[in-house]
Amino acid sequence: MMSLRTWVLIAAFAVLCGTAAAQQPQVAFTFDDLPAHGPLPPGETRPEPVKSILATLKAEHMPPVYGFVNGFRLIGYPYQIEILKDWHNAGEPLGSHTYSHLSLDVISAERFEQDIAANEAVLAKVDPDGDWHWFRYPFLDEGDTLAKRRNVRAYLKQNGYKIAEVTIDFQDYLWNEPYARCMAKHDDASVAYLQTSYLATASEFIDVFRGLSKQLYGRDIPYVLLMHVGAFDARMLPRLIALFRAKGFQFVTLQQAESDPAYSFDPNIGYPGGGTLMELVAQVKKVNFPDNTEPDKKLDAVCR
Repeated sequence: MMSLRTWVLIAAFAVLCGTAAAQQPQVAFTFDDLPAHGPLPPGETRPEPVKSILATLKAEHMPPVYGFVNGFRLIGYPYQIEILKDWHNAGEPLGSHTYSHLSLDVISAERFEQDIAANEAVLAKVDPDGDWHWFRYPFLDEGDTLAKRRNVRAYLKQNGYKIAEVTIDFQDYLWNEPYARCMAKHDDASVAYLQTSYLATASEFIDVFRGLSKQLYGRDIPYVLLMHVGAFDARMLPRLIALFRAKGFQFVTLQQAESDPAYSFDPNIGYPGGGTLMELVAQVKKVNFPDNTEPDKKLDAVCR
């Protein structure tokens, strides 16, 4: 029979383990611009990045990952509906990214709402019974004026949509074009640089957004990561997942992440240029966004 002291030690250990689990940061991966994003390296076909992403998600035992769809791409390339079907058939859910990937900053709320509605036929065709009423704003532009923001949010609510906010963004899309250029030039050294800088920037911004979360909420909220279905994203996905694991993250679904109370707060401001949810909350609470690296100029010069 166990002594009282042994039971106390076991109970204390269980509490400590439970506390550690509760403190483990969480992240939901999401991908924008299905079925196609960015240029491809020579010899790579359009379905390949998504097939690679799907294979990685399966191999890494990731929970269901939302892919956000722009239906306009099917006009010139109707075969790309098969890419959407591949995503759906792999057990990954689909959401809306508008039909034409337009910025709400430069069009009216009414035109934007029409573009949301136009995307529904594509989503319903691929996934007639799915929960595709999750919506991701293109460019994260939720309205340069408060009137636009409120009008579109009212439309989304009336039509059963939930907003797929973003709370970690390291501008992963910036690497896809230089990658295609470097592969065309067979510049292995520059590709190696792209790999190193991609992971370094991702690591930096994970830490930046975690720090901002602790400033705004006093804790790690469950994060939502913005990604794109580009060729370099597909190549780097296994290493990116490994980076999150090395930082102690647990992977969750979009629904699980956004059930946190932090996502129920509407900053309720017009914000030209768009931004993540926490950037808008920081504006409202007058908290400065932390200093960070801006890799775009350096990447734009690679393999020119």
